[in-house]
Amino acid sequence: MKGLKRLLDRGLGVLLESPCPLCQRSAPTEICNTCQRRIMACQVTPTWDKVENLPVFAWGVYSGALKQAIAALKYDNQPHLAHPLGVWMGNAWNQTHPVLTPAIVVPIPMHISKQRERGFNQAALLARSFCQATRLPLKADGLERQRATAAQFTLSNLERQQNLQDAFCLGRALLHQRPSQPILLLDDIYTTGATAQAAAKTLRDRGFQVRGIVVLARAMRMEGWKGERVG
Repeated sequence: MKGLKRLLDRGLGVLLESPCPLCQRSAPTEICNTCQRRIMACQVTPTWDKVENLPVFAWGVYSGALKQAIAALKYDNQPHLAHPLGVWMGNAWNQTHPVLTPAIVVPIPMHISKQRERGFNQAALLARSFCQATRLPLKADGLERQRATAAQFTLSNLERQQNLQDAFCLGRALLHQRPSQPILLLDDIYTTGATAQAAAKTLRDRGFQVRGIVVLARAMRMEGWKGERVG
């Protein structure tokens, strides 16, 4: 009887497994072990890199399996991928033991029209799991994207800045809050930095201190990166 029960449990486990969104193999978790190892190979040493006036804390490099995972999350309707990816970001943050005062985590928002089209904001989902791992407070509605913008990769440096001018405003979670705690922005990818800089400016103009931005992936070579480490 015990052998039959083990066999039935094993069969039920296989039935309950879902295909890995990256390779379609059966997986007991959101991502199969093979793809997890491939994504982990994209991880970088957890440090703060100074880019212009905004420190950037990146979990990995935007390439290979990590790039594939982000694409599946955003464009293949796989929001559940945000959970393991956000937890890995949080674990990397915890491993650094930064001597920093607690910060409020604010995800970079999407414009409401784009979020309705996608069904979710990947930065907010990543931030939720990141905060579960780090126990930092989350203000999911700390910022609001009040103006739809064009895709940044199609624009020149000057056009990127103009594209994001007045794109953000304080959201309801921070609108009436005194700027007593620093803000930690969070996004999925850091490429040109224009979006992060615009969001940080909105907060700083209202008196908030911006500690930096945490991202899942950064470009292979970030614009404005001078190799200065902080923290």
